[in-house]
Amino acid sequence: MFKLNSLLLASTLLGSFAANATIVEFQTSHGSFQVNLFDESTPKTVENFLKYVDNGRYSDTVIHRVIPDFVVQGGGFKYEGDVPLDAIATYDAVKNEPKWSNVKGTIAMAKVANRPDSATSQWFFNLVDNSKNLDVDNGGFTVFGQVTGDGMEILEAIAKIPRCGNVPLVNFTDEQCKDSNSEPGAANFVTINAVTVLDDDPKSAQGLSPKANTLIDQVPDKPSTDSDSSGGSMFAGLMLLAGIFGFRRRFHR
Repeated sequence: MFKLNSLLLASTLLGSFAANATIVEFQTSHGSFQVNLFDESTPKTVENFLKYVDNGRYSDTVIHRVIPDFVVQGGGFKYEGDVPLDAIATYDAVKNEPKWSNVKGTIAMAKVANRPDSATSQWFFNLVDNSKNLDVDNGGFTVFGQVTGDGMEILEAIAKIPRCGNVPLVNFTDEQCKDSNSEPGAANFVTINAVTVLDDDPKSAQGLSPKANTLIDQVPDKPSTDSDSSGGSMFAGLMLLAGIFGFRRRFHR
């Protein structure tokens, strides 16, 4: 199991800033919650995300990866009656905008290892402060919004759902995970029913307090290759890879 611990807080806490900030609602099989997007400071990333929202491409997708005390990841796959999962259609990759820190409660874009500008549709929520690794690895992972209200309670509840490999599955036992003849159905997955825009009023930004990424200019002496607890490079390559190509293979690797 891959896991990165919360080790370092970004040192600069910014106050409220004047910016356009879209509020979106994630409507999931385990409850709905809101996310305030950083339209002005990460415009390319937000525009890219909203393109998927406006065209309904996040509707009926699944949470395909959870690492407790690390991230909840989705935005890439659908369950359409069998496994492996089906990848959603993606647009061109978006340019990286690593301005804000990967602290608890933020949403950031997933991407391919060693390719800073490779983010397309997939995103992840930071369950803890992941700034030490994610603010610097692979050019920094672009944070483009923050969870509001009781959203973290919902995400933390999702993170506690039993998993096959890293995929959270409801009412699916360890024995079923190990049985090559058992496959999950639609009701077993944690589903994003829809992501909708609730508010695009610029005043919605007044309560935001993102933390700046103060680590982005710090280049590690040697890229980490540790795959157990602190492997920044390995994390980018395996944990936030742009695709799952074999659902069952992931279960039984």
